[in-house]
Amino acid sequence: MHASRLSRRAVLAGTAATAALTAVPLSPGHARAAEGASGATAYRWRNVVIGGTGFVTGVLFHPAVRGLAYARTDIGGAYRWDRRAARWVPLLDHLGWDDWNLLGVEAMAVDPAHPDRLYLALGTYAQPWAGNGAILRSADRGATWQRTDLTVKLGANEDGRGTGERLLVDPRDSDTLWLGTRHDGLLKSTDRGASWGPATGFPPAPTATGQGVTLLVAAGRAVYAGWGDGGGTAPNLFRTTDGTTWHPVPGQPGGAAAKVPIRAAYDRHTRELYVTYADAPGPNGQTDGSVHKLATGTGTWTDVTPARPDGSADTFGYGGVAADARRPGTVVVSTNNRWAAVDTLYRTTDGGRSWTSLKESAVFDVSETPYLRWGEDRPKFGWWIQALAVDPYDSRHIVYGTGATLYGTRDLTRWAPEIRGLEETSVTQLISPPTGAAHLLSGSRDIGVMYHERLTASPSRGMATNPVSGSATGLAQAARRPAYVVRAGWGDHGNGAYSTDGGRTWAPFAAQPPLAKDAPGPIAAGADGGVLLWSFVHWDGTRHPAHRSADNGTTWTEIPSFPKGATPVADPADPACFYAYDTDTGTLYASTDGGRTFAARAGGLPAGDSQFELVAAPGRSGDLWLSAKENGLYRSTDGGAVFRKVTSCRACHTLGFGKAADGADYPALYQVGSVRPGLTAVHRSDDEAKTWVRINDDAHQWGWTGETITGDPRVHGRVYLATNGRGIQYGEPV
Repeated sequence: MHASRLSRRAVLAGTAATAALTAVPLSPGHARAAEGASGATAYRWRNVVIGGTGFVTGVLFHPAVRGLAYARTDIGGAYRWDRRAARWVPLLDHLGWDDWNLLGVEAMAVDPAHPDRLYLALGTYAQPWAGNGAILRSADRGATWQRTDLTVKLGANEDGRGTGERLLVDPRDSDTLWLGTRHDGLLKSTDRGASWGPATGFPPAPTATGQGVTLLVAAGRAVYAGWGDGGGTAPNLFRTTDGTTWHPVPGQPGGAAAKVPIRAAYDRHTRELYVTYADAPGPNGQTDGSVHKLATGTGTWTDVTPARPDGSADTFGYGGVAADARRPGTVVVSTNNRWAAVDTLYRTTDGGRSWTSLKESAVFDVSETPYLRWGEDRPKFGWWIQALAVDPYDSRHIVYGTGATLYGTRDLTRWAPEIRGLEETSVTQLISPPTGAAHLLSGSRDIGVMYHERLTASPSRGMATNPVSGSATGLAQAARRPAYVVRAGWGDHGNGAYSTDGGRTWAPFAAQPPLAKDAPGPIAAGADGGVLLWSFVHWDGTRHPAHRSADNGTTWTEIPSFPKGATPVADPADPACFYAYDTDTGTLYASTDGGRTFAARAGGLPAGDSQFELVAAPGRSGDLWLSAKENGLYRSTDGGAVFRKVTSCRACHTLGFGKAADGADYPALYQVGSVRPGLTAVHRSDDEAKTWVRINDDAHQWGWTGETITGDPRVHGRVYLATNGRGIQYGEPV
């Protein structure tokens, strides 16, 4: 999951590797907005609870402090475990709009000799359009940070993101850190991460493609580095014993099964280093793999790969590996990309001579996060298992990450998500219904649509079923018939569905256009639910003609006059009216015959960005607002015949409506945008966009937040905000 969540392609300019700012302290509760427009107002921000939903790529226990642990994710930041509260505390919510690329955590490191020190290597994409990476370093377990901007790119959401930690405090000197990069070799810092330079003497030549350094691990006073670009015969594991010279480790395994070293763990009791290998970096694409151990004192290698079950023909690699700090010879490894027989953990207590699979005896309790059933009777053991850790103070406490959660056990049999506080959903759709039991419906990448009967607990019904779908592409409610809701998304058993009970239960459309299978896009329901318009956009951006249904999805007809790929918008008061904005030409199109035909109205508006957003004010006919990103905000009160620019807003990335303030006769407006230079933030207006107040603060920014926002039509001031990796945030006035 999350393999292609590229919601934003802005370039973050890199700077020289010098120390930068100190971040604001964490503020999980009340927080006063610091820099509002026309004043500021205090808001409390919390996650709408789902529980995980994203790829947990690393888990790290501190070896010297009971209960201190950290987790990293591919797009949703890093977390520290709060032992007393039994929940994860987010550490990177202070990163703002311009730093969106730093929400992906490539690697993390702790200092065994200084428990309060924490280091993070940040950078989501290593592509030319993405910015350079950064190092955050903390002396108080992530409460505050100092930052060093790098001159290289990191790739926390690219292939190989589940490999071993690429960041390490040198075991000989706490001031020395090592950083493995994908395309720029091995870097070294001698001032605790404040500045970085190339590590001299590291033999492999950097490459413009591939994986580069896949892992760094300390074994006694030596440091080992995995190299992902060596192929099946070239050395892929290197070692330094003096911090200056590096050499290939003699006798290391070769061949396709040992092509890429994935992770490594050191058993300090037996002085053996265990290494997992695969024929690809993962998390996808692995078909073969192995597990080997190195006796570091003698240099002897031993193949300790768990034996395959008789007759097994499924293909997979190996991912996570963790050594028990309390029991010599006790090690756990994970399979990865094993789709036929499903992934498992193998555990040995005799140094790899024999292994026991933990999957067969596993009993799962996912009552706290029911979506993990994925529409089936019971959950699977998991997939994309590369993060794996054994608690150094409790040998029976094992945790492992998947593409959707973090599972843990304390008796090797009973497993449950250990995910409270960790929310990594990438959200695309939000509806807050005016009536009904639920205040919120959501649509997300990977987990589809959910019905949130409570904001403080994972939806009891899990993800929407009948049919089950993955990433949601559309979610719409009939404005005058709110019990009627439709959804669209990627699925193996149908791509569209409707609900007549406000989104609690669903039924598939009786038919769907052929385009729905490979290009499901946004969908709209007329004000009374009598007409559906479905637009189609392929994952590669190719746009196709929209289709119309007037019989609840039983039959569909093409709409030739509808701009291809545009998002259909229903008028909330007039069932005959629909709108669409052509982002190629900057033209508003409207229909007055129930979506059968569309005609151009206002033109000459901003063009060129497919993420421009057209929204209709609730309860009014023809009251349209256009979020034109950096081009600002526009409004029409005549159904799109004329648009005027809203002068109070410099940039508007997404806009929504909520209950009006006391005494006001127009809904509250919420936007992610800027009303003064240099600050993109969350704002509210209670006077029809004449003035705005900032309602988030510097501790609550969540990177990129330009997908969607909506207020609650029943509670003035409550707002729901979609993020790209930090789930659904909701704010309420203090």
